[in-house]
Amino acid sequence: MSAFDIAVVGGGMAGSVAALSLARLGRRVALLAPPAAVEDKRTTALMDQSIRFMERLGLWDRIAPSAAALSTMRIIDGTNRLLRAPTVSFRSSEVGLEAFGYNIPNAALLAVLGEAVTHDGNITLLPQAAEHVDLLAEGVQIALQDGSRISAELVVAADGRKSKMRDNAGIGMRHWSYPQTAIVLNFSHDLPHGNISTEFHTESGPFTQVPLPGNRSSLVWVRKPTEADVLMALSPEELSLRVEKQMQSMLGKVIVEPDAQAWPLSGMMAHRFGKGRLVLAGEAGHVFPPIGAQGFNLSLRDIIHLNDLISDLKGEPIPESIGDRFDRRRRADVMTRTAGVDLLNRSLLSDFLPTQMVRAAGLHVLSALPPLRGIFMREGIEPGRGLSAIGDALRGKLRR
Repeated sequence: MSAFDIAVVGGGMAGSVAALSLARLGRRVALLAPPAAVEDKRTTALMDQSIRFMERLGLWDRIAPSAAALSTMRIIDGTNRLLRAPTVSFRSSEVGLEAFGYNIPNAALLAVLGEAVTHDGNITLLPQAAEHVDLLAEGVQIALQDGSRISAELVVAADGRKSKMRDNAGIGMRHWSYPQTAIVLNFSHDLPHGNISTEFHTESGPFTQVPLPGNRSSLVWVRKPTEADVLMALSPEELSLRVEKQMQSMLGKVIVEPDAQAWPLSGMMAHRFGKGRLVLAGEAGHVFPPIGAQGFNLSLRDIIHLNDLISDLKGEPIPESIGDRFDRRRRADVMTRTAGVDLLNRSLLSDFLPTQMVRAAGLHVLSALPPLRGIFMREGIEPGRGLSAIGDALRGKLRR
C-alpha cells in the first residue's frame, strides 16, 4: 500500500489548487483525479486575495493571459416593481486596487492547474476515483476504484457536492433548493466592456455579465426553470437577441457562442468542515448560488487556511486533531458568506413589500455613502478587510 503525507480527492479546481499548495510545503501528495466527464463552459472570477494566493503558488503569470480585469461592478435594478433601487457602481479605484479581481474561463484555469500538477515532483497523480475512506487515529486509508488502497496522514475531500469522503466520515449536510436555473454562456459584442461587470437584478434572479478578454463576456442568467427551458430551446440567433435586449444593448450587437449550459440552483452546507484526519474543501463543504463572485473564492480560502495550518507544523507529522482545528477556523467565514448570498438571492425573489424596501434602501445607502461603500467592497474581497480599514483609519486619526 502506497503511503503519502496527504491525499487530495477530486481533480477539479479546488482539488488541484489544494494539491499544489500542500506540495509546495514539501508534503508528499496523492491527487485522486478521474478525468472530467463534461467540459466546464463556465468562468470564474478570482478576487484580489485569490490572485495573491495564485501569485504565491507561481501560477498567476500563466493564468493572466486568459483573464480579464474586473475594475467596476455595477448593479442595476431591472425589476418592474414599485420600489426600485438606484444603480450602484463599485469601482476598484475607490479601495486602492487596479481591479477587484479577474475573470477566467474554467477550461483555461484547469489547463494551467493540470500542467502544474503534472510537473510537480511532490504530487503523484492517480487518475481514478476514491471509493471509501477509513479515518483511523494513526492515519487514513483510502480504497480506490481499481481495488488498491493508499494511506496518508490527512485526506482533503474536494470531491464536490456529492462527496463520498464526506459521507464516509459521517458528516451530514443541510440542503435547500431554489426555484431557479442558471443559464451559463459566453458571448461576443460590438462595443468594449471597459472591464465593467454589470449585474441586473430581476424578479427571477440576477442577470450577470462579466468581462472576458477582448470584446467578449461571460453570462450567468438566473431564471425560473420553465423560463430557462424556453431560453435553452431557442436558436443561437434568437438567444442572442434576448441577451442583447436584457442588457439594454449596452454592449451593442450580441452573438451568443455555442454550447450554453443550464444548472439548477441549490444550496448546501456541511454540519462541520473537518473531522479528525479529514477536511472538506470547496463544494464538498458549501454550495450556494453564483452571486457576487463568492463561490470559488470561498473555496480558495478553505485552501489558504489549510495551507496555514499545515505550514505551522513545520514539517512535523500531521496530528489527528487537524480536521477539528480546520472546522473551527472556517466555520464563521463559510456560514456568514452562505447566509449573505442566500439572503440576497431570496430578497430578489420576494414580492413582500418590506423586503423590497430593505433591499432598495440598502443600495440607496451604498450609493450615497462612499466610505460605507468602501467597507462593503473590502469585505467582499476578503473577510475582515473592511473592518481592518476602519481600525487603520481610527488609529491614524488618534496619531494625529
